[in-house]
Parts: sequence; C-alpha cells; structure tokens
Amino acid sequence: MAVRAESPRSGTVHGDGAHGASSPPGVACPPSQVLGRAAPAYAGPVATVDLAAVRAAAAALEGVVARTPVERSRVLSELVGDEVWLKCENLQRAGSFKIRGAFTRLSRLSPEERARGVVAASAGNHAQGVALAARELGIKATVFMPADAALPKLAATRDYGAEVVLGGASLDEIIPRAHELAERTGATFIHPFDHADVVAGQGSLGLEILEQVPDVRTILVPLGGGGLAAGMVAALREAAPRVQVVGVQAEKVAAYPTSFARGRPVAVEVARTMADGIAVGCPGEVPFDILSAARTPVRTVTEEDLSRALLLMIERAKMLVEPSGAAGVAALLADPGGLAGPVVVVLSGGNVDPLVLMRILRHGMTAAGRYLGLHIRIADRPGGLAALLGDIAEAGANVMHVSHVRTSSDLAVDEVDVDVRIETKGPEHCGEVVDRLRTAGYAVRVD
Repeated sequence: MAVRAESPRSGTVHGDGAHGASSPPGVACPPSQVLGRAAPAYAGPVATVDLAAVRAAAAALEGVVARTPVERSRVLSELVGDEVWLKCENLQRAGSFKIRGAFTRLSRLSPEERARGVVAASAGNHAQGVALAARELGIKATVFMPADAALPKLAATRDYGAEVVLGGASLDEIIPRAHELAERTGATFIHPFDHADVVAGQGSLGLEILEQVPDVRTILVPLGGGGLAAGMVAALREAAPRVQVVGVQAEKVAAYPTSFARGRPVAVEVARTMADGIAVGCPGEVPFDILSAARTPVRTVTEEDLSRALLLMIERAKMLVEPSGAAGVAALLADPGGLAGPVVVVLSGGNVDPLVLMRILRHGMTAAGRYLGLHIRIADRPGGLAALLGDIAEAGANVMHVSHVRTSSDLAVDEVDVDVRIETKGPEHCGEVVDRLRTAGYAVRVD
C-alpha cells in the first residue's frame, strides 16, 4: 500500500488525539483551521486501508507490541446472556493500543524523514505511543504537552526518551507550536488517527482478537477520532465479515452520529467528559470513509455509565482502566441487548491519573447507589445529633461527612438542619436507611 502523505486534520485535540482548535458545531470538518494550520475543504474519499495493509502492519509489529490477553467476564456474560470477553489493551506497552498505530507510522518513514525526527502534540496516550515507537526505531521525538499535563503521563513520555515541551493551557495552544517546529526543522508531524498507516496499525488488534476468540460476533470499541474502530473494520470486513464492530462514544462528544447523517465529517461542540481520550470534536477523514462505508453502528454512553463501568472493572474484573477505555463496558451496562455473542469488549487503555481516578471512583460509587446524601431536620438540643448518628449506625450505614445548617429562614428557633453523606451497601440499602430514619420520626430529604 502506498504511504499516504501526512495531512493534519481539523478541529480540536483532546486527550489522545481529539481535535483541538474547536470548530463551530455542525460545521463540516475540516474548516479553515486544521490542527493548527490551514487545510483544504473535504474532498471526498482518501487513501484507505485493506486487509493486506493490516496484515503487513501486524507482521511489522511482531516483537514490538504485547499480545494482550482476553479475559472472560462472568458478570457481563450473565448480563448479556452470552459470552463476553475483555480484550486487555490496558496492559499493552505504554498502557494503550496507541503504540500499534504510532510504530506502524514511524516504521514507514524514509531514512531521510527518520533523520529529521518526528513531532506530536498530546496530553495522553498518543504522546506515550509516539515516544515509545520513536525510541524503538532510533528516531528523535519531540512531544508538545499542556502545562497541566498529568504527572504520570509526563514522566512516562520522558522516560521513553522523547523531548517534552511543556506550555499552554490546552492542546488548542500547543498544536500550532508543534506544526511550527515541524515546518521549521523538516520533522514529520504524527497525527493520532487520521493517516492510513496509523489506521492499519490499529487494525492489527482486530486480527489478534480473531485469533484469540475465533467465534466472536460483536466487538465493542471506544470511538474518538476513529482510527482504532476503522482499522478493525478494515481488517474484519474481509477476514471475518460476520463480525460486527460497534463504536462507543461519550454522549457529550459524539461526532460520528451527526457526521454519518450528513455524509461527511462534521464538527460538534467538545464538552468536558471524563472520557477525555475519546473526546474528539470531528472525525478523521480516513476513519470516517471506512466506518461510513461499512455503516458501522455507534452507541453513546453517559458520564454515569462510564463511572459505573470503571467501578465494575476495578471491583469485579480487577482491571485498572481509564474512562475512555471502559466505554465498551459502559455501553453493555447501559443496554445489554441487541448484540450477537460472543462479544469482545476492547479495554483500550489504562493510563489514568491517580487523582482523577479518585474523583471518578467517587462519582461511580454515587451512580451505583453506594453513597447517599441526606438533608435531615432535628431538634437543636444536646444529644440530638448523637442520636441521629446512632440511628444511622444502627441502620448499617457509615457516616462520611456531616454539617450543621442553622441559618435557613424556615427553621424554628429550636431546630437545626443536618446535611449528612453516608456510605451504603447499594441502592436497596439506601432505601432501607431512609425508611428507618423516617419511621424514627425524622424529616428526611434525599439529595
């Protein structure tokens, strides 16, 4: 397959490679600004990827990427009513599938291009994938990262040997700087998903799944710019036409449904989501052509779906997965029906900042009914609060936070409101705690 010339695409890049210079919602991609510089209007189909290209990429990746395991999920299998397997790319080198596409892209650079080095801009998995691939191939890599990039990702990118340039509040600001360096030095800018070589490399994951779960019928894949899903579709539509690849997007940033309806890549507003790795404002042209031609179905998931999926992976599967990597699990939890089994869910990455993980787990515990917030009015007298806390303890709940409110205008002189947050054993237990307190005579409002 002829190597397609690098062509930066439009929009904003968030997480691993979402688009950064945000386009107005509903505007066709790419508009005038394309990853920091001007680009022509969308001109129809571009170079695509076939099974032969994916097989060639897979052969080149032997000895470079790990053959990550597939693990059966009993809880998800029971939910779906068929076999569900987890493809653990969170255990991949550099912590995500990104090394597959990055190495494939870099390995096909000419000797002259290798000598001039490569440039990337990312706050997440793409940075680490490019850095590791460059180290393996002896290529100088410069990676631009936001000033507030997570320390674990920053340290990993540096440890892989890349020169990291910090600065800017977001990828919107650092992408133009990455392009400027590439143009000034002759280095090659490495796009996170919109290049045929990248898509072919990501597609190697589909062939690996087919070898590990030969009877697979459905594969759920996190969907951002589309490189991973498109690579798998390109491989499997020839190698195993029976297999249905289903993309999963964060509901807050779901560009593909709108783009499919319009027949071209269309920008959507990039809202904040915990799944920053798939928060892509506009599909890539190469992935879009492949996925639209295959009529690839797309599901969307909410923040609550994502946090519950992350919690399930930690508690039941003993897997550390980043929010975007758990998108497929979130889709199953939200709607387990309509999928032919066996089902394989791709856990696309496990690079999550510990501080972010703490916040997400709290969110997941709340969504799962494990935390309960109550507003309770009691008599303002000695022992009143102690009696309330004793009743909560007798109900089997653990008090995590409590505060008094004495300034409400509707309080009587001898009353006080108490806001309390408690840890429970689940939704059913929440109901039992509330019923017990109301039976004891408390005026209880659930937050």
